[in-house]
Amino acid sequence: MPNVNERTAIKATYFSIVGNFFIAIIKILAGIFGHSYALIADAIESTTDIFSSLLVLFGLKYANKPADSNHPYGHGRAEPLITFMVVGFLITSATIIAYESIINISTPHQLPKAWTLFVLGPLIIWKELSFRLVMKKAKETNSSSLKADAWHHRSDAITSVAAFVGISIAVYFGKGYETADDWAALFAAGFICYNSYLIFRPALGEIMDEHLYDDLVNDIRRTSLLVDGVVGTEKCFIRKAGMKYHVDLHTIVNGEITVRQGHIVAHKLIDKLKQDIPQLGHVLIHIEPNG
Repeated sequence: MPNVNERTAIKATYFSIVGNFFIAIIKILAGIFGHSYALIADAIESTTDIFSSLLVLFGLKYANKPADSNHPYGHGRAEPLITFMVVGFLITSATIIAYESIINISTPHQLPKAWTLFVLGPLIIWKELSFRLVMKKAKETNSSSLKADAWHHRSDAITSVAAFVGISIAVYFGKGYETADDWAALFAAGFICYNSYLIFRPALGEIMDEHLYDDLVNDIRRTSLLVDGVVGTEKCFIRKAGMKYHVDLHTIVNGEITVRQGHIVAHKLIDKLKQDIPQLGHVLIHIEPNG
């Protein structure tokens, strides 16, 4: 049975899939009938978002499988791997958009229709609201792949803004500015590549066990001191896997107590940490004698 965070992340991903499906259809139809390649390029980006969201959905479900004999720390590392694949989708779509934009810039074509602007306006607002909603859920659940999915919405909003500007220029200035929306699509491709890096970098840090969790370390140290028998804490190492944080903590206790008593303190500490900080996964306590 998925926990609250898993259910929240999965619901947010379904929201992305359904929203991107309808938006891609609207954009491709408006782009074809409105003679706007920037809008068609935008539709391509929205279509790749559908497949990347499906990947995120698969990754979330797989990453949250319980630990087993072959994976004692669980399957959480699947999530940053899925994030890398999502980044691959983004870069692929940016490459396609850039290539087609360059072809269209050198090919004479019709001016885009003014009515396409009325299609783009509400879509830009919707995609930005979608970004904010999914990013909020990503932060609540500590999901790196859901953050990548949120950035897909933001990238889509930016490409739509670029298309809006390009079409506006072409419509306002008329003949001779037919390629304005193609240049807008090319700019959007560059922005998508930049966002790809912003998504890729944290996922790489997660795979490499990069330490980025000072606030969580402070919370763990404060909570530890609330447990009877804990004198203090020393080393605290954290690694993130999926939505969980695995902790190795060196805990200081009275050096005169027995091994059994130290063992009891360690288990009380584990229970307290998991109760007060639900995002913790595996917690390993190493007992150190005071002094």
